[in-house]
Amino acid sequence: MLDLLNDLLWGKVLIVVLIGLGLWFTIGSRFVQFRYFGRMFRILGANQAFSKDKHGHLSSFQALMLSVAGRVGGGNIAGVAVAITLGGPGAIFWMWVVGLIGMATSYFECTLAQAYKKAEPDGTYRGGPAHYIARGMGAKWGWLAAVYSVLLLLTFGFGFTALQSYAVATSFEDAFGIPVLATGAVLAVVIGVILFGGVKRIAKVAEVLVPVMAVGYLLIAVAVIVLNIEQIPGVIALIVKSAFGLEPAIGGGIGAAILMGVKRGLFSNEAGLGSAPNVAAVAYVPHPANQGIVQAFSVFIDTLILCSCTAFIILLGTVYEPGAATDIGGVALTQASLASHVGEWGRIFVSIALMLFGFTTIIYNCYLGENSLSYFSDQNRPLTTTYRLVAVSLCGWGATTDLGTVFAFADVTMGFLALANLLALAMLFKPGLRIMRDYDEQIAAGIEEPVFDAKRFADLDLDPDAWVIEPEDLERNTKARLQPA
Repeated sequence: MLDLLNDLLWGKVLIVVLIGLGLWFTIGSRFVQFRYFGRMFRILGANQAFSKDKHGHLSSFQALMLSVAGRVGGGNIAGVAVAITLGGPGAIFWMWVVGLIGMATSYFECTLAQAYKKAEPDGTYRGGPAHYIARGMGAKWGWLAAVYSVLLLLTFGFGFTALQSYAVATSFEDAFGIPVLATGAVLAVVIGVILFGGVKRIAKVAEVLVPVMAVGYLLIAVAVIVLNIEQIPGVIALIVKSAFGLEPAIGGGIGAAILMGVKRGLFSNEAGLGSAPNVAAVAYVPHPANQGIVQAFSVFIDTLILCSCTAFIILLGTVYEPGAATDIGGVALTQASLASHVGEWGRIFVSIALMLFGFTTIIYNCYLGENSLSYFSDQNRPLTTTYRLVAVSLCGWGATTDLGTVFAFADVTMGFLALANLLALAMLFKPGLRIMRDYDEQIAAGIEEPVFDAKRFADLDLDPDAWVIEPEDLERNTKARLQPA
């Protein structure tokens, strides 16, 4: 039954809905992910992106690293290898397409999460799909917000926390021979220390660890590309040709290439699932669109950069032969391919990368589970403490247990999670466009750093405490708006 539901949700329904809505968001926003691509770097390059505000809220960069921690995981290493094995090199092309479309979806869901966030007494923010469903869609949709929160808790807080622990422990055992029981015990202690420090400690860990692991993996891929630079044009041509069925006997043909590329792309970048908006909402930014633009960039990092790293490592290697049968797949194919470039230490490097990717994903999953509880009970310390203890226990238990059935169940709940979020995004597309146009108008008026005046959106039921604008910023903003174009 679980396999049947998974096939229906991820093989048919969600592919159509996610791609369809992604195209709608892209066209309706006049290709926002491309219009503001350069601004992604400008926002991250500004001092405000790395600094907290005077109240100690998290920075835009910290929120970005939290979301990258969740998006970047086993799918970037093992998932890409599976896509190439089953769909041929052309699957990578369709993965790129899904990533580019998903950037628009991520922009809107994260912009809405910022707009509808709520301020907490401890100097943090909370937000996400449950909050923009409840506030944006009205009281009659409160049941959907509650269902979403429960699904988020089951999927990420419980299911994927245990599953990632198993992936990290088995990776350590393969690379260094360390028993999974020992890894599970250490993992539980470390995750506990981080988790009980709250979202600010989680963000501090992510902002250090995520760039290190992402840049490290990128550098090894760049080294492989440089060593095989003369083969790059041929590999790119192979990817494009096989994507349209112009290369015979590769994978399962054009149908398999599209199916595997789309599925792996959606699984990897999570655009539209509603998970990233939970962390996008925690940052202090002067305008919701700022974080929407930054979070669109996190999809680019995941799919267009890191997934491509794995693809080039495999396609430039000697282990995978297009069109030929292969006995290895998944992470083993990536390990063997990297070893063919740099020697046997490449296998250990992949295991370490998989372990780091999995570790940061556990931190991210635990935060999502905790955030899901905040919708039901604000600042409930006994409930939060109980959840943290359960999450720590799952890290230890999951490391020693093969959870195939749990994985299938979590995939099903994640599918329904995505459907609930996508329904909300479709219904809140107009408010999202209003917020985007407010940002566009300020840019057109010559305002370098647009600010969000929540009073201009009084009908959206926003939390005024989450959008306190400095008087000088509001004055500058108002003067710029009044100037003739």
